[in-house]
Amino acid sequence: MVGHAAADPPDSFATLALIEPLGRAIDALGYRIPTAIQAAAIPPILAGRDVVGCAQTGTGKTAAFVLPILQNLAKARPAGARRIRVLVLAPTRELASQIANTFEGCGRHLALRVAVVFGGVGQARQVESLRRGVDILVATPGRLLDLRGQRHVDLAHVETFVMDEADRMLDLGFVHDVEEIVRALPPRRQNLLFSATMPRTLHLLASSFLRDPLRVEVPSESPAGDRIEQSVLFVAKNDKRQLLAHVLFEERPERALVFTRTKHGADRLVRHLAREGIDSAAIHGNKSQGQRERALESFRRGRVRILVATDVAARGIDVDDITHVINVDLPTEAEVYVHRIGRTARIGRTGIAISFCDDGERRSLGAIERLARANLRRVHSHPFAAPWGRAPT
Repeated sequence: MVGHAAADPPDSFATLALIEPLGRAIDALGYRIPTAIQAAAIPPILAGRDVVGCAQTGTGKTAAFVLPILQNLAKARPAGARRIRVLVLAPTRELASQIANTFEGCGRHLALRVAVVFGGVGQARQVESLRRGVDILVATPGRLLDLRGQRHVDLAHVETFVMDEADRMLDLGFVHDVEEIVRALPPRRQNLLFSATMPRTLHLLASSFLRDPLRVEVPSESPAGDRIEQSVLFVAKNDKRQLLAHVLFEERPERALVFTRTKHGADRLVRHLAREGIDSAAIHGNKSQGQRERALESFRRGRVRILVATDVAARGIDVDDITHVINVDLPTEAEVYVHRIGRTARIGRTGIAISFCDDGERRSLGAIERLARANLRRVHSHPFAAPWGRAPT
């Protein structure tokens, strides 16, 4: 696998030789300067290379593959009925919807059709959109295999295959589904894989279908980042809900994303905050698609300032002005912490990341601080400070 780090991005999309309809669309969307991953990935994708892109959340990687794919599709449309020429796999419904929206927004001046299919909702409308013919299909693996098994999906004409958030795809147990989908694709195609991390299992999977890929990597900034103020509050596990209400009253965040480890924990937090007079919404896998979409829309529009989420459900949340990330439960993997706090301080803004740490999470905190190459600021002056976490006298 050929690899290189992304260079400093150019100061204009004009240098990337995008066609005029795409230029008009990205200008209307407010894109001005390519991000590092966009500048590095767009030229080789335009040239037809297989590409592996490694970049954290919030680096603009969706547009890094959407723009060149649209340009390549626009060059020629085969005669006859529309057939699926691009397949994008995503691990969650939210991310699949976000990717489809990006294709539609960037391709608004191109005569291309996009469809998105995912589970958790009825399939009738999805089947109807497929029946009308699509050029680009964005899908979660399970629903895609269901529809293919019912002969609603034909993958024989796919020219470009994309796996996005590939590490999370494996975390969710989709490896066998992905392997089955890859076997159904034509052998001659372009392959693109985007991921925040490249664990060994993902590297092995990628090696099975990528051809001489170019690896484009955006080096992680110190995850602490100069623009994120990070702190940790030591607290007994049973006091975390009360501490969250206290922190929200003290901080008065404009828009806060709160992470908890479990779905039931997210619901309990929302109920507790309601009793404290704080409006919030939860998003996790037990919610229906409609409930998740309504919660996201309320959060995006500012009708609800506090969104409580599990890590899986948070994939695909695309909100630029999150002021606070609060980790009620520390993640067991330090890399997940980096992804979580990366949802604040986007597009040059500053942000605040506050983490709660109970006695059983102190080992996780140590791993996080080693990865972040920094010590989180200890906050001892709060009413729920655990005895073992109080400031020394």
